[in-house]
Amino acid sequence: MCGIVGYIGHRDAYPIIIKGLERLEYRGYDSAGIVLFDGKDTNLAKTKGKVEDLKNKSNTTISIDGKLGLGHTRWATHGVPNDVNSHPHYSNSGDLVIIHNGIIENYESIKKALIKRGYVFHSDTDTEVLVNLIEEVKKQEGVKLGKAVQIALNQVVGAYAIAVFDKNKSDEIVVARLGSPLAIGIGENEYFIASDASPFIEFTNNAVYLEDEEMAIVRLGKEIKLRKIKDDAIAYPNILELQMNLEEIEKGGYDHFMLKEIYEQPRAILDTYRGRLLADQGLIKMAGIDQNLEKFLNANRIIIVACGTSWHAGLVAEYIFEDLARIPVEVEYASEFRYRNPVITENDVLIAISQSGETADTLAAIKMAKERGAFVFGVCNVVGSSIARETDAGAYTHAGPEIGVASTKAFTTQITVLTLIALKLAKEKGSISESKYHEFLVELEGIPAKVEKTLASNALLEDIAEVYKDSSNCLYLGRGYNFPVALEGALKLKEISYIHAEGYPAAEMKHGPIALIDEEMPVVVIATRRGHYEKVVSNIQEIKSRSGKIIAVVTEGDVQVTELADHVVEVPETSEPLTPLLTTIPLQLLSYHIALMRGCNVDQPRNLAKSVTVE
Repeated sequence: MCGIVGYIGHRDAYPIIIKGLERLEYRGYDSAGIVLFDGKDTNLAKTKGKVEDLKNKSNTTISIDGKLGLGHTRWATHGVPNDVNSHPHYSNSGDLVIIHNGIIENYESIKKALIKRGYVFHSDTDTEVLVNLIEEVKKQEGVKLGKAVQIALNQVVGAYAIAVFDKNKSDEIVVARLGSPLAIGIGENEYFIASDASPFIEFTNNAVYLEDEEMAIVRLGKEIKLRKIKDDAIAYPNILELQMNLEEIEKGGYDHFMLKEIYEQPRAILDTYRGRLLADQGLIKMAGIDQNLEKFLNANRIIIVACGTSWHAGLVAEYIFEDLARIPVEVEYASEFRYRNPVITENDVLIAISQSGETADTLAAIKMAKERGAFVFGVCNVVGSSIARETDAGAYTHAGPEIGVASTKAFTTQITVLTLIALKLAKEKGSISESKYHEFLVELEGIPAKVEKTLASNALLEDIAEVYKDSSNCLYLGRGYNFPVALEGALKLKEISYIHAEGYPAAEMKHGPIALIDEEMPVVVIATRRGHYEKVVSNIQEIKSRSGKIIAVVTEGDVQVTELADHVVEVPETSEPLTPLLTTIPLQLLSYHIALMRGCNVDQPRNLAKSVTVE
């Protein structure tokens, strides 16, 4: 949520900031703004709407000169989306300028105190309160900007990533973070600031990711100076070499990032198991597991915490871990887990799953589990992210950047990593036979080719989408390993097409949802031959007898369901635990085409953000 971009150096700041904001559009936002400093004056433009609207406004209303600038895309929290509430914000004197991602929870009490001191507020935001608090500290304490930011942040409660500069000292920008991500790109006598590395990847491969409760003074001609906000302790920057490249964050000829990322899944799955899965040797190599094997083998249970699509991947993992490795698993919404006062012991292993590695609720769950002695293992996609740093060990998915708000390759690569872990533990525990273990390795190795084959159904799914694009509701049904896939399919349809959809275990249809079925209700049924096939066939017959419209995802060569369903999409045969890696593909494509036909913004659905970094 919200996007931050900043630049200070020898280049013109405007094109860097605008392009950076465009690359952060996936984070979700309702307004945008930019401020540039030309050495004498600041020039500010901000507007409700998209970055394109900001470009049009700034090109006609302000000077776009300047080697220092800040840009922001805002997700409204305090105050409605409008031009005034958009960032950046000035302090009362006009000297300080700030952009902010997060929420200042005690802003009202601070605002009242500042009003008594004569401050006037023009917006409804907590951010304008923060910049004026910094100004008041700077004035009262007689300190430099960096120290004023530190003192002010020790007085606020909440989450933040901020960048602030003083137009009277135009060679530095002060940044800080608590709970919201912030990266600093390091170039030749230039610095880039952003919510992630995508805005500056063509300029530098070197970046520092701020830790929670860290701040930095980014000053031209000087090395980055990091300090702890609470105690003023000096922190030494860990400069990472970025693995991202520019091609990965461009559309590459596809109409939308979502479609590109759906089609990237064969490669993403392959990259995720590359070097880890050695089927010809009967080996799975994962350093994070190998070095902590006893923690997993001796665990009383595994607790999986996640949100959204990652939670659905965790549900698939619950089936895999319990079925193959015979380890008890609980899957929790991180947002509920952190507030439930759960029972956690030092004999538990907690697996936290997050595409971005910055999900606020998941990070809070990690911290709670660590405080109570559990071993915490992270599964995320972004190198250097907060979850990667906070966990005891972990595994990256290697999916590459996922720009579309609706997760696709994140889901399949997370399942791939979790399957590798489950198989490794099953082998170590002896809970599956050698022959079954080797069979799974060979099957998993062949999954990318089978996903490629499944993608060939795209034209068929486009035709099906044309039939159901005007539906108001949709049911998704699955059993066993494919029940979480039904949930994920329903989520995809809801979030990008705005059609109400619900996923259910197929057997639960008789416990309520069957009342909704009539000739207007499309029902997507995952009915592969592996698993509870005959039971699902019975469910389909019940739908058919009530005139429901059936879209079935079946195994190649299926006859029985094909005779009953109105539409059939085939996927290749595979082992039952691996079927979610195939059955989810048609549901992603169906959602994509329906959303497109309804005129929806596929990559940036309304009200949604890619990474939920605040509660």
